[in-house]
Parts: sequence; C-alpha cells; structure tokens
Amino acid sequence: MYRKYLLAVTTAVLTATGAAQAQETMKLGMVAELSGPGAPAGTNWRDGIKIAVEEINADGGILQNKVELIEYDTQTDPQVSRALVQKAIDEGAFAILGTIYSGSTMVNMLVAQQNSTPQFVGSEAPSIVEKGNPFVYRTSSGAQKGVPALTAYFTDTLKAKKVGVAWVNNEFGKGGRDVFVEEMKKAGIEVIADVASEQAQTDYAADVSKLKEANPEAVFVYMNQEESARFLIEAKKQALPMPLIGEVTLTEAKVIELAGAAAEGAIAHVGVTATATDVPGIGDFAKKFEETFKRKPTHDAIKGYVGAWTTKYVTELVGKADGEAFAEKMHGLCLKAADYPKILLDTCWDENGEMSRPSFMVQVKDGAPVVIGTVPAN
Repeated sequence: MYRKYLLAVTTAVLTATGAAQAQETMKLGMVAELSGPGAPAGTNWRDGIKIAVEEINADGGILQNKVELIEYDTQTDPQVSRALVQKAIDEGAFAILGTIYSGSTMVNMLVAQQNSTPQFVGSEAPSIVEKGNPFVYRTSSGAQKGVPALTAYFTDTLKAKKVGVAWVNNEFGKGGRDVFVEEMKKAGIEVIADVASEQAQTDYAADVSKLKEANPEAVFVYMNQEESARFLIEAKKQALPMPLIGEVTLTEAKVIELAGAAAEGAIAHVGVTATATDVPGIGDFAKKFEETFKRKPTHDAIKGYVGAWTTKYVTELVGKADGEAFAEKMHGLCLKAADYPKILLDTCWDENGEMSRPSFMVQVKDGAPVVIGTVPAN
C-alpha cells in the first residue's frame, strides 16, 4: 500500500514538474525559403531571427518563458509553405515568422488566421494586407507605400518624362509593377516599356534589348534577389545607358555580391538597410550579424529580427500568450525606439497590419550600398 502511495505521489510530482517545464518554453515557428529561388531572402530572414531569439532569451525570454525557435523550409513552394505553417502550429508555435515570398504568404496566411496565430511576414505585395486578415503583420512597408516614395526621385531628381519597368511575374513583382505604373500615370510620366520576366529566369538578353530599344530615361527594376543580379549583369553587358532604380531588393548585399561591378550605380528606396549605421540599433545589429555569420546582413535579416522582437514586445504588452489579444493590440499600435530599442526605428502598424516607419534611399558606390537620403514615415 505504501509503495503504491509513494508511486502515485512520485508520478504526480513528475507530471507536475513536466507540465511546469513545458510552460517554461514558448515556441516560435520560423517558416521561410531556406532552399530554392528564395533561399537568399529566407536564410537572411532566419539568421536575423536567430540573433533576436538569442537576445530575447538573454533578456528573460517572453513572459519569463524561454523562446524555442523551430525552423521549417518551404523550398520556395507556396503549397509546402501552407503545410508547414499548419505543422508549426500543430507543434505548438505561438507565432509564425515568415514567409518572405508574397505568393507563399497569400496561401499560408489563411492557415494562421484560421488558428488565430500571429504571423509576421517579410512579404511586400499590396494584396497581403488587403484580405482583411487580422493576424498578419508586415516587417516592412508594402509596395503600395514603398514604391510611391520613389515618385519624387523620378519627377524632381531625374526629371523623367518617359520610363521603363522591368519586373518579375509573381505576386511580389506584379504588385510593385502595378503600383509603379499607377504612380507614373499620376505624375504625368509615360511608361514606354513594360517588360515582364519569370521567377528563376536566367537569361535577360531579350529583356534588356527591349528596354535598350525603347530608350526610356530611367528603368524601374522590381525583381527578387537572384533575378535582380542577373538583370544587372545583362544590363552592364549590353551597356544599358539609363539609370536603374529599384525598390527593396535592387541594392541589397546579396544582389551586389552576385552582380559584382554590374551593380555599381544602382539606386533603390529601401524600408530598412544595414548601412544606416548612424541609427545605433541598426549599427549594433549589423556588427553582431557579421561577427556571427561572417557576411553582411540584407534587409531581410533586419526584417526577421524586428519581427521576432515585436513578438516579444507585444506579447508582454498583452500579458499573456493569446493570439486574439495579440491581434487586438497590434492594430493601430505604435512602438517608439526610445522605449522599445530593438524595434530599431519608430514603427506603427495600421488596422490592416501594414507597417509605417522612416525609410532610406541608397545607391551602390564602390561595391557597397550607401545611404543617400531618408524618407519620412508615410
């Protein structure tokens, strides 16, 4: 009888201990493009999150719970990403970090929504925040906010009257292209060359030839990283003479690494850049990232970092791990960097999860992106 009692007590204690230990860990599901065409973006996103998680755990975790990061590779396949978001949630993830490619996010964000799971994404297609999903939040402004920031550059600096656009035919590229064409129309600038390319395309000879023949005064380039690099290489090969202006990807570190000298002179508006070292938090992050991974961070690394830290900040503002309460807190939320330093820049989210914060104009000079101007939050 005594042995049965002792066994029962021991079992109860072990069960209680196991439950307490389970409560001491909070899982985050990092769902990203770690292989396939999106790997340059996805691996940087992941590594930025890794640095954030290390810092968060050193800062006491989230609600005093240690953060456990679980990685899922979408292989840059939308349907795989959908299955993995569900898997992450099934395996206990409180929040989802990812994906980057807009085509994938359009598919997988429905799963997070159905499970009332907060999801921070690196995707920038306008359609992401136009679906009324209360659980999806950007980590940088979408194309409908970022691309218009370039209009003044085309009208006032370049004084362009005729322009071309080269874009990748996916959710990301089409979203940016459509916003750009509409902005040019409003500004009275004619788009005389509209050249679409395919995701993972390797030969841009015909595309560049079309642009060269049309002879616009500038070309807006809106593609993913590897495609941007291949386009720049072909543009240099054919001596495309006009300025190449982009948004988000054209001047980032991975594109410069792949394109080499062909990236020289390229200009882009970027939501955030590791080269903005006069912003203390960004400089500190860039230094830590390079020391850890032996390469310079791209904007995707910073976006992942901000997404992870925002998850901590908002969960602790709510005071509990509750997806519905998290969503309610996020909408219309503003975080000041003075109070929440790891957010890096004063940042707000609107009722649709769209982000607003100061941004930058950069140009590739001597093989590196250099900040040439700032753009106020809009």
